[in-house]
Amino acid sequence: MSVKVETLEKNMAKLTIEVPAAEVESAMQAVYLRRKSRIDVPGFRKGKAPRHMVEKLYGRGIFLEDAVNDVMPSAYEKAAKESGLEIVSRPEIGFEQVEPGKDLIFTAEVAVKPEVTLGEYKGLSVPKTEVNVTEEDVMADIKREQEKNAVLNSVERPVQNGDQTTIDFEGFMDGVAFEGGKGEDYPLTIGSNAFIPGFEEQLVGAEIGKEVEVNVTFPENYHSEDLAGKPAVFKVTVKDIKEKELPELDDEFASEVSEFETLAEYKEDVKKKLEERKTANAKSIKENAAVDAAIANASMEIPDAMLETQAQNLVDEFAAGMRRQGLSMEQYLQYSGNTEDSMIEQMKPRALKQIKTRLVLEAVAKAENIQISEEDTEAELKKMAENYKMELDEIKKLMDESQIKAMQEDLAVQKAIDLLAETAVETEKKEEETAAE
Repeated sequence: MSVKVETLEKNMAKLTIEVPAAEVESAMQAVYLRRKSRIDVPGFRKGKAPRHMVEKLYGRGIFLEDAVNDVMPSAYEKAAKESGLEIVSRPEIGFEQVEPGKDLIFTAEVAVKPEVTLGEYKGLSVPKTEVNVTEEDVMADIKREQEKNAVLNSVERPVQNGDQTTIDFEGFMDGVAFEGGKGEDYPLTIGSNAFIPGFEEQLVGAEIGKEVEVNVTFPENYHSEDLAGKPAVFKVTVKDIKEKELPELDDEFASEVSEFETLAEYKEDVKKKLEERKTANAKSIKENAAVDAAIANASMEIPDAMLETQAQNLVDEFAAGMRRQGLSMEQYLQYSGNTEDSMIEQMKPRALKQIKTRLVLEAVAKAENIQISEEDTEAELKKMAENYKMELDEIKKLMDESQIKAMQEDLAVQKAIDLLAETAVETEKKEEETAAE
């Protein structure tokens, strides 16, 4: 196999890859052996016809397409490695010669990692984020815990806001029931805004067993085009009403929801944890602001193919998340009215931010000669072992050389983030507002 590299404009390159005819022939023979049991040739039992007879009947190229598909991935992978390029996109494949008995010649256009010209990246001005936990913050956190420990009691009174109800309903448009507008024994918390705007409010005052009419208008952006923007009437019967009974905020409550015996101790612990969270959040805000400022001061040319690939990767990650929830991408696209192409376009701003962030941080790490020591690597592996509840030796066995290298690159990027944040100068927001005026 041979590869020729041609540099193109805008951080693109073209690889011309030549696979020897003998390798293609070997692949064609493998395809023949794989498929021969399914091939009919007059005068031969199924699967017994020699290859030259099959090719005589169906043409010499009958096994060529599959053979090319078999040899291309490994040929491209070898060529990409041999080229020495830092390829950052999926290849755009083209063919120059595809004939039985001849070398296979194909091309792969790829994006190459762009060079970054850094501007100022140390001592950058970032807004200061105050870390202040108030009594209101503490009580809001405690009240959320109080809500989680509430008890639901059935009541006979009319519906009130906040009640958890069980309802039967059926929707009508111009007096005709519409598809998907009917439900039985449906749980609905009044005030949750789970239904169409205006629906839940009209159930306040409804009594158990008595049918009420609810008049609503579907939102203009409703997922069903047949219903979007149109008025409808729902006939609703409330079958059950439960009200929420909150536990008293006292020492008993504190001992049940925490390791502390008194409410005062519990409140102090909540305050401490909120301070830790706010401190971590402030650190993250400072890091992001410093990185954003460094990106703004840098210059680079991002090839379209690199952006397209990163956006596609984000869509693939989203699809994987959907599958974990039991929903296929096809189902999601159908429900949302999206297409994969439109999702790729929607992902591009996020993809561009990710690309620029990584490139700038890698450039900072290089400019500052940030090195990852064996101690750094060992410490990270230990952290991984703890997170996955595995032995350190087990983790090491699972990690090959390329994975270790990728982990070390991530550590270098994190050190670059730390450097930007540590050297950044925090400014009060009031000062910024005065300067803006």
